[in-house]
Amino acid sequence: MKDTITMRETFLLECRSLLDVAAAAATVEDARGRLTGHVLNLRIANSMTRGERWTYRVNRVRDCARVLLILLSARADSRTGFSVTHALWDLARGENRDDLGAGFFAEMIHLIRGLEGRTTETSVGDSRAGFDDLDGREAAIARSDDLDSMWQRVEGMMSRYEHGLTDASIERRARRRREIMQRLGASDADWADWRWQVAQVASDRAGVARLVNLDAEEAANIDRARQYRIPFGVTPFYTGLMDEQGGDRDRAIRAQVFPPARYVDVIGPIRETRDEELDFMQERNTSPVDLVTRRYPNIAILKPYNTCPQICVYCQRNWEIDEVLAPGAMADWSKIEQAVSWIGEHPAIHEVLITGGDPLLIEDGDLTRLLDMVCALSSISRVRIGTRTPVTMPMRFTEALADLLGGYRVPGRREVALVTHVQHPYEVNPELVAAVERLRLRGIPVYNQLVYTFFVSRRFETALLRRLLRQAGIEPYYTFLPKGKEETDDFRVPLSRLLQEQAEEARLLPGLTRADEAVYNVPRLGKNNLRAGQHRDLLTIMPDGTRIYEFHPWEKNIVPQKSYVGAVVPILDYLERLAATGEDPAEYESIWYYF
Repeated sequence: MKDTITMRETFLLECRSLLDVAAAAATVEDARGRLTGHVLNLRIANSMTRGERWTYRVNRVRDCARVLLILLSARADSRTGFSVTHALWDLARGENRDDLGAGFFAEMIHLIRGLEGRTTETSVGDSRAGFDDLDGREAAIARSDDLDSMWQRVEGMMSRYEHGLTDASIERRARRRREIMQRLGASDADWADWRWQVAQVASDRAGVARLVNLDAEEAANIDRARQYRIPFGVTPFYTGLMDEQGGDRDRAIRAQVFPPARYVDVIGPIRETRDEELDFMQERNTSPVDLVTRRYPNIAILKPYNTCPQICVYCQRNWEIDEVLAPGAMADWSKIEQAVSWIGEHPAIHEVLITGGDPLLIEDGDLTRLLDMVCALSSISRVRIGTRTPVTMPMRFTEALADLLGGYRVPGRREVALVTHVQHPYEVNPELVAAVERLRLRGIPVYNQLVYTFFVSRRFETALLRRLLRQAGIEPYYTFLPKGKEETDDFRVPLSRLLQEQAEEARLLPGLTRADEAVYNVPRLGKNNLRAGQHRDLLTIMPDGTRIYEFHPWEKNIVPQKSYVGAVVPILDYLERLAATGEDPAEYESIWYYF
């Protein structure tokens, strides 16, 4: 990647016409007016097209012009505390502006290239020139050949990632399971017993090291996390999904549970004293009664159990969890009764999402008592259970549990559904498939919520996951942009990468396979639909290349509500990090043009 000096020189060369306009201004407001007019003129001039095959350039001219007009606005300056207009005016007058880094210049270079129509078309296949000149059967055959070529490249990209349903993976994990069972002195019956899995959860470095090799950094970070009492735990089954030595194949799985240094550095010092700072979603402002969260008219979240058999590093509720499998994690029944009673007093609520923590750590008897209470409410037509146990501990899904859950389903009156979180193709395994099948045989649909982290963001990595999920009977539901929490920077990706993935990768899959919704969970406000550009505005580009967005509330057309301004990681930083893993940043070039 280019350094700041080189990127600055490229900017000064490629954006000369823009800078000349700004240089003629006497004041920053004069520069704002001149630059705005220049952008509008370029949009008109560069919107001419020579045919349908050049439409993508017209679209980029339009999008880049729209973004630049917002970046140059006084409102953007006031909402973000940084002025792109002032930065451009200073640069045009020869000011140093040492605060501006390579990320800023890279963004501006690509915006001007897009505005001036100097970008290249993105192509997954070997699209044939002159294709649109054909007609009838000849056109259909050429089109079919083109689609074959396109999919051949897609299959090649997907084949880079080994998943957990290949014969090699199944055999490898059978060996791993035997090794772990031997180390723990366990029998096949023990391994298949979910209560044994819970009893053997590894909650410190020594416990994990018995089951899988750790590198020095992983070991040190786990030790430091435990010193700060940061929740940590891994089931024996999940360690069996890891490769003994680690590497590219299982890096996403390890990243789920082994905290990175930055996470520990940020969370550790404030863990005990300032938990509210870690409540990124501001659930304290959407909890009308203990154990309940409500952000939408028809649904409420019920949290009766406040721990998990395994802790995901970037979980939004880590701040609430004391310890993995902490005693007293189950709420008092009096509190649960109060929470369920409150839900019943609000008949607008037709759906209850039971989550936590992981509610499927609750024993069958107590789970029956809980579901009896919820399903006794005449207003409830759907019960959803949020759990990661299909991935971390699939043996929890006994025939008895499947019968229990299926027993609350009343066709035409009440649905029971399960929402899980499968994160990577290598997590998919035969035991997961069998657990899901038990539920589906009882009429219980299973949905997946994917968090689009750095560790699953290579080209077609999540496209493969969606394909496997459908084969396993799991329906893709949401794909979340990682929350903008400082402690989870190692997991975050630019919003534009998720948009790129949806448009250029997921879009090539059949509708039932790609039928999830890309969203950003906005603090206090709820889900912001990312596919619909009208739900957000790119306000500014900060000196380091960080994009600052204004996210509009879901109910903006219904009731007055404030928007949310938040930052996403710089694109240039992301591409450099991808390059360090062996990826070719050129494969991601169009990322700059998703806003």
